[in-house]
Amino acid sequence: MFDSGFRPDRSHAKSARSVAETMGNYHPHGDVSIYDTLVRMAQPWSLRYPLVDGQGNFGSPGNDPPAAMRYTEARLTPLAMEMLREIDEETVDFIPNYDGRVQEPTVLPSRFPNLLANGSGGIAVGMATNIPPHNLRELADAVFWALENHDA
Repeated sequence: MFDSGFRPDRSHAKSARSVAETMGNYHPHGDVSIYDTLVRMAQPWSLRYPLVDGQGNFGSPGNDPPAAMRYTEARLTPLAMEMLREIDEETVDFIPNYDGRVQEPTVLPSRFPNLLANGSGGIAVGMATNIPPHNLRELADAVFWALENHDA
């Protein structure tokens, strides 16, 4: 979405377009997982700090499903832009994508700890993980405290 210009200061774009470009450039394994992820990043009940600004029916906390991707529109939130702000400044390594046409970062040069801020959960290799979301100001305070207290 960043490369396509779907930014907060521009109008929303069809979600199907974001999904197609993601599938074509970075993830050739089907559109369902991509759209489900885009939807989740737009739901304020799924993420403490949404990274996608969705327009249209993105579901409900009561498990109502979102509309099909052809009916919804999306763009990045200002916080997502902050997360990607230094992506073009060679702060991380880039590698060729699956077919060598596009370069993709090995990691995101995030300016805030998204994993801790928004939390995550999942199961892999028989182990469950659940990281609860945290307040961004409290995370910043914890980082500064850790920097000042080397023995912590």
